[in-house]
Amino acid sequence: MTWSRPMTGGHRYDRIGLGYSATRRPDPRIGRFITDALEGSRSVVNVGAGTGNYEPSDRAVVAVEPSTAMIRQRRPGASSVVKARAEDLPFTRGAFDGAMAVLTVHHWTDFSAGLTELRRVATGPAVVLTFDHRVHSQQWIVTDYFPKMVEIDAGVPSPDEIAQALGGGSVNVVPVPADCVDGFCHAFWARPDAYLDPAVRAGISGITRLPPEIVADAMGVITRTCGCTT
Repeated sequence: MTWSRPMTGGHRYDRIGLGYSATRRPDPRIGRFITDALEGSRSVVNVGAGTGNYEPSDRAVVAVEPSTAMIRQRRPGASSVVKARAEDLPFTRGAFDGAMAVLTVHHWTDFSAGLTELRRVATGPAVVLTFDHRVHSQQWIVTDYFPKMVEIDAGVPSPDEIAQALGGGSVNVVPVPADCVDGFCHAFWARPDAYLDPAVRAGISGITRLPPEIVADAMGVITRTCGCTT
């Protein structure tokens, strides 16, 4: 099965990823799921690594990231990083014990090629943290305020399809705590006023890719609904 999408004008995170590290920090409760799933992997490739969130500190990690803006935000002392795309990893077959891809698959231009590459370079577990588009489209921040967000990532493979493309495996639900410190789209499900903060919105690609007038209208509705102020 093949999923693909065009992307023009350079890597999108060179445009929308500026300041990303301000609100996108690893939540240790989510991190435990990833670390546990990588058990036994002494070497790990982190594909679509961004600023390096959730990279294990107790094993050898090589990060892969196509965006210069994101690479520049990696913390001092972070693992080495290679500028490359998920769809064309510059490593030999089986170069790593394990692979990880955290909240990145929906940004790949060719899902099938990226997942094939993930499986090619890792002899052991390939761990993908992603979202279920069907569940995503039913959450209040989408249905009530940003329905256009559903169109942005239409066609993203489901968790079951991703597992199938990786050769099988389990699909596990990762709970998002009400006080989640990683500011991805649904991290603020119990804190609607957080979306009024421009810095928070800047760390959510689903919002940054929407037309500004749609975002402004949604902020007005949230302000009136929750009685918040910007």
